[in-house]
Order: sequence, then C-alpha cells, then structure tokens
Amino acid sequence: MDIDKVFYRYVMKNLFADPCEVRFWDGEVVKYGEGIPQFRINFNKPIAKLEVFSDPYKAFGEGYMLKKIDIVGSVQKVIESLYKNQSSFLHQKKGYKKLFKIFSNSIRESKENIQFHYDIGNDFYSLWLDETMTYSCAYFKSPEDSLLQAQRNKVSHILRKLNLQPGQTLLDIGCGWGELIIAAAKDYQVKALGITLSSEQYYKTAERIENEGLQDMVEVKLIDYRELEGRTFDRVVSVGMIEHVGKAHLNSYFSAVSALLNENGVSLLHCITGYKESAINSWFNKYIFPGGYIPAVQELVSLMAANGFYLIDLESLREHYTRTLEHWSRNFEGSLTLAMKIKDETFIRMWRLYLNSCAASFHSGNIDLHQFLFTKGVNNTWPLTRINMYS
Repeated sequence: MDIDKVFYRYVMKNLFADPCEVRFWDGEVVKYGEGIPQFRINFNKPIAKLEVFSDPYKAFGEGYMLKKIDIVGSVQKVIESLYKNQSSFLHQKKGYKKLFKIFSNSIRESKENIQFHYDIGNDFYSLWLDETMTYSCAYFKSPEDSLLQAQRNKVSHILRKLNLQPGQTLLDIGCGWGELIIAAAKDYQVKALGITLSSEQYYKTAERIENEGLQDMVEVKLIDYRELEGRTFDRVVSVGMIEHVGKAHLNSYFSAVSALLNENGVSLLHCITGYKESAINSWFNKYIFPGGYIPAVQELVSLMAANGFYLIDLESLREHYTRTLEHWSRNFEGSLTLAMKIKDETFIRMWRLYLNSCAASFHSGNIDLHQFLFTKGVNNTWPLTRINMYS
C-alpha cells in the first residue's frame, strides 16, 4: 500500500470548492466533485506529510516552486477554489498570531525586507509592469482601460483627492519608481519629496527626475520615514507601503505622519487591508514579503483617531487590484522568454504563484484595497463634496 497516496487521496477529497482531477505520481487520475473538472493537479512526487501537517501553505507553495506539483488550467482559479471551500483543513484556525511578535521590523530589518523584494532588478520588473513602473493597484475607469492608462488614472485620482494647490509641499513615503511625485510636480506645481528603502527604485527615480528637468521641484532620498527629521509637509501620501511596516509599528507610523504633517495637513494612505487581524502566511513571509502584515480596516481607523487624525474619505478598490494583478500576470507570462534569461525556473514558478495568489485573494474577498483620506486636526476648509475627486 502506498501510504503517501492514501494520505493525499484523503487530503484532496475536501480541498477544492470546484470539481477537479488529480493525477498522482504513479499515473492514476482521480476525479473529485460533481460536474466537469475545472482544472487538474499533477503530483510529480509526494510532498512530505509532516510538511503538510505543520504548514500546508508553505508545503504546497514550495511544492509548486520545486515542480513536485504542476497545475493544468488557471493557477488563479485553483487558488480561488481553495479559498471558496471554507470547510477544508486549510481554513482551520492556526496559531499565526504568534507571528505578530516576530515581525518587529526595526529600521535595519525594514531596509533588508524592502531590498529583498524590490531590489531584484529593475530589468525584471520592467518586463511586466507598465511604462511608468508603477507597482501598486491601478484604477480602471473602464474595463477597456490599458494597464498604463489605469495606472495614470490611479495617480490622478490620488492627487485630486489630496486637493493639491500650487506651491504646497508633498511627501511620498515609499515612492516606488517616482511616478506620483513627478506627476504632482508637473500637474500641480507642488514641491515633492519621495523616500524609499530600495536602491534600485532610488537610482531609477533620480534618473527620471533629472531627465524631466525637475530637480528644483522634485527630490528623492534613500531613507526610512523614521529617519526623516527637520521637515514638515502640507500633504503626505503613502501607496502600498504600510503593509511592510509590521503590526508592532503601525502606531509609530501614524505618529510619524503626524509629526511630518503641517497643522490641518492632509494624508492619503493607499494599502492592502483585511477585515480581521491576520498575519500573512509563512510562504509569503519567506519568499515574497518578509515582515509583511496586512492591517485590518478597523485597526487603521482606530489608530488614526488615536493620533488625532480625522477620517474624511474611505474608498475600496478591491476589484481594481484583481484587474491589476491579472494584467501583471498576463504580462509576466508573455515575457517568460526574457524572464528566464535573468531568473531561474524556481523563481519564475514562485512569481507566477505570487501574482495569481494575490489576484485570487482580492477576487475572493479575502483581502481588500482601501484608500484612507484623513486630516491632522479639524480642517474646515476642505471641499464639502467629492466633486473635486472626479472633475
């Protein structure tokens, strides 16, 4: 008797919400569920049972990376099917809350974590991001919008929300490759500073600023937001950065924003959110976002109030992120020939799993994307309606 096969036949029986097929390492194919199979899982070799018991997310993630498992069909749909079946053993409560204390993210650790993800090469990111190198949720005014148009829409949407006026100052915490601060200076005549912990992003942004001739209006620094001293700003924006802060440092982030904002100043926070406190799973923490933490909506709102901020606008862009990730995934698959010249197959499979897992998570509602707009103290001069955001 093949004990591994008996184990996996039992595990697969109640894993997916949709009908599927599983082909085992000995060639046998077993159908699960009623109806036409939506995908097939091929086991090229068994994954150690102890690994599955102790950490199924990491075990299956590494199994795919190392070609112990192959997927025939849409990787995103497979993961959505996992998420939809809430009765499977994957959704049983685990002791992940203990991870909160581990992910402390000091300044040194934050730099290391950011560099782990973002300093893997601008040449790699340029293969599947749009021409602006924007690596965050886009904003689709129409389903027909290209990724480039949707990313420009997103930057414009954020800048309109901030109600920028000529001569004001803007700080972008986690500025990426500089698209937002450059657009702010060009379109609103504000003086903008972008800060990042990624060397690759810093040098590319500095190059863009020089090429645009914006040295008098825009600057970029390779620095942690906690190290920025002696300056305050009329507006502070952060796009896709607070997920790297860690639970233990969320309050410190808002305290720092308060210190960096002028009185009656305004801040916009664009970030991935959850509806309950939850550490990222161990596969993501090891291979994608070390030290990452997805904050709950109510957690962020509570911290804003505790730091003297007034929340004036909150918007969900969840399905916008699903579309963004689907664009990235298609671009990534379309650039495999070039990608495999600079990355090995294990990395390629890891990145494919990452992009598709994220798309599945947003589409399934496991996570969300919100933009929070809040003021330092009471700002009675703010527009009475949201017309300025859409005009």
